[in-house]
Parts: sequence; C-alpha cells; structure tokens
Amino acid sequence: MWLQGRRKTRRAQDDGPAVAFFHPYCNAGGGGERVLWCSLRALMHRYPGVSFVVYTGDQGVTGEQILEGARQRFNITLPRSVTFVFLRHRVLVEASSYPHFTLLGQSAGSMFLGWEALTAFVPDLYVDSMGYAFTLPIFRYLGGCKVASYVHYPTVSTDMLSVVRERNPRFNNADFISRNPILSALKVVYYCCFALLYGLAGSCSDVIMVNSTWTLGHILALWRSPSRTSIVYPPCDIRAFLDVPLEDEDEMEGDRKRHSIVSVGQFRPEKDHQLQIRAFRKLLDRKGDGPGGRESLRLVLIGGCRNQEDEERVLMLRGLCQELGIADHVEFKLNIPFEELKRELVDATIGLHTMWNEHFGIGVVECMAAGTIVLAHKSGGPKLDIVVPYEGRQTGFLADSEDSYAAAMETILSLSPAARLEMRRNARDSVERFSDQEFESCFLAAMEPLMGTLER
Repeated sequence: MWLQGRRKTRRAQDDGPAVAFFHPYCNAGGGGERVLWCSLRALMHRYPGVSFVVYTGDQGVTGEQILEGARQRFNITLPRSVTFVFLRHRVLVEASSYPHFTLLGQSAGSMFLGWEALTAFVPDLYVDSMGYAFTLPIFRYLGGCKVASYVHYPTVSTDMLSVVRERNPRFNNADFISRNPILSALKVVYYCCFALLYGLAGSCSDVIMVNSTWTLGHILALWRSPSRTSIVYPPCDIRAFLDVPLEDEDEMEGDRKRHSIVSVGQFRPEKDHQLQIRAFRKLLDRKGDGPGGRESLRLVLIGGCRNQEDEERVLMLRGLCQELGIADHVEFKLNIPFEELKRELVDATIGLHTMWNEHFGIGVVECMAAGTIVLAHKSGGPKLDIVVPYEGRQTGFLADSEDSYAAAMETILSLSPAARLEMRRNARDSVERFSDQEFESCFLAAMEPLMGTLER
C-alpha cells in the first residue's frame, strides 16, 4: 500500500506515467545494452507523454557519460532525456559473489536489488531487459506495476540439465561435479527445483518477448504463457554496415597481404574465446610459411569488459596466446568505439563465433552485414535463425570443435575471391530482418497493449 501510494502520488505530480527498465549493466557494450537503447528510443518517439527511467548498478559514471557511451558504441542517440536510478548493491547479482549455487544466489540477489530499485522509484510499467525474472513478482505484487520482460537467455534450460545429466564438464559445470555421479544427481535436482521457481517468477510477466527461436522454445516450456509470448529479434545496426559497398576481392587481392579473422563479443566465459584461440592455432599449424601462409593471418578479439572478472579473463587469454606461441598473430581490442568496430569488420575476411547455444548472436549478424564470411557455433540462435540458407543459397559456415573450426577457416580461405563475394552477398541480403527498424516495429507491437493501459 505504501509503495502503490507513492506511485499514485508521483504520477499526480509528474502529470504522466513512467516506464522503468531494469538493466544493472547498462554501461556495458553488449547486445543486451543495444536492445535497451533501441527500446527506449522507439518508446520515446511513439509515446511523448511518458517519462522513462533506467535502474543501473554502474558506479563512477554519470548519466551523461552512459548516454555518450551508447552513442559511441552503438551509434544510438535518444530523442529526449532519461532518468537514471543508480543502485548501490549490484554486487548482489555478480556471479563472483556466489562460488556455489550461483543461479540461486544471483536470483535471490536480484530480488534484493529489485527491492532497492522499487523503493527508489515506483514506475507504472516495469520492464526487465536483462533477464532477472525474479524481480518481476516484486514489481507486480508489491509495486502494483504492469510488468514486461525481454528475455535474451533463459536462466536455466533443458540444455543445462542435459549437460549435468551427461556429466559433461563446461564453464557452468565444474569438473569435480561432472566426475561425481552423486553430486551430478544432486545438481539435477537443484536445477529442476530452480526451474520450477524460475517458471513461476517468469509467468508473472504481462508481456514476454524473446530474442530467438531457441529462447522461445525454452521459455514456453518453463514459463508456460504462450498467449503472452512472442519473438522480437534484437536490433542489429546493419544499416551502418550495409552502407559500405562490398569490394570485389579480385580487385584488392594484390593489396591485401593479410586476412583478419574477427570475433565480436563480451569477454564472458560462455563466449568461449579459448576455443577461438586454440582453433586459430590449429589453422596456423595447417598453413605453411610461404605467401598466403601463417604470416598472412591475424585473429582480432573485440569485446567489452563489464568488471574486474572480465579483465582478468582477458589477461588469462593473453597468457594462453603466449603459451601457444601465437601472441604475435592475436590482437585484443577492448571497449572500442563503434567506428573502429565497423572498420575492423569491414576489413575482415572471417567473422568468428564460438558460444555454445548462443541465444541469438548480434555479433554474427553484424559480421554478415559487414561482408565477412561468418563461422559460427552449430547451436542456438546462429544455427536456427541466422546462419541459415537464404533463398536456397549458403550464407555462412557452422562448426562445433577445434578441428571443425580450423577446417572451416581453411576452407573459407581457400575459396576463390568470386565464391567468397557471392557468399558475402547472400549473407548481406539475409540480414534485413534483423534491422533496427524491424526491431522497433515488433517491439512496439508487443508493448502496445501495456502502453495503452498507461495512457488511460
């Protein structure tokens, strides 16, 4: 009653409704942040009488600096002002805070962080744009808010259960658990119980948007709300890349002495940069020392670092390059401006992606729009939605192991310039469905029922 009274008082004072987005890492440079800024831009244009708030856990920056970062990284400028509510306890949702029972710890932590956000500002409509489903019941039942969610990746999935059941070691399944049948069985029970709670929390959402066919399948199975769920592909800034004409490699082959293989993605463990580096090492081993050999190749790892943990991961990856003897062939580019990202992608021959069950893959789409030949992981969004035939024509390559990645890279580099140009054109033609304009249209259509209730 206290919170809902505050909301009514605030609305009377402001003479209008307010929409709040929960995005604790809004100053990061990933695809999730692009969704946030494009969502805000679309809603601001459509609903001039509505004010907007972003709950963020970023410290040491001002709202103006966050907006300038969005402009530099994503080429996005909001048409009017947005209010930032700076949360002090983002550590509650940091994975590093919970060495064990990470999912449960982060989810419980998100409820406390959500409570901090709600008590700081009570909106009329709450949008979880980062996947913290356990904040939804807080805002719905305690704040009396309408709630919507944009799901990039289910917190728990049947694929994760399969990994544990099959005792397969991965970044989220420690070796000591995968080797022990009793611990593996207990973890399966833990995941099943967590999945039930996750489904109950998610089903509180009035509108559910998911970013891919892969995510849709898992959210329908867990949240069981098909009538409120729709696919809204995330916005990819393809227009900035499509404006660059594709060059015929026959004309430039004499000048190009190097082939760059570019990876775009935040330095998170699930992005599996180690696989990229090890596969690249195998590619170099397959190449000789002559013209067009190993000296002509470089791997460029582009991405954002969210925190100290990500920065330490980059140091570890640099160490791996030294250990494998390929440091001279690998470059790291962190938190670079959009124009530099664009330049690297346009100049690249191959766009590399290695995340298992990537929910969507904005970086993959950007690579295709820029005219690189994409080599993506044979799973998730890239397999189901992106690197698929377009009008019966091949748009890229898929792989799932060090050897298959190295072999695919070798195949791409051995193609004739004309064959590469044809595939680059196919890929470009196929990515129009992932444009900013398409996202804004689908996002506004999904949000219209809720936004309509605010204006009455």
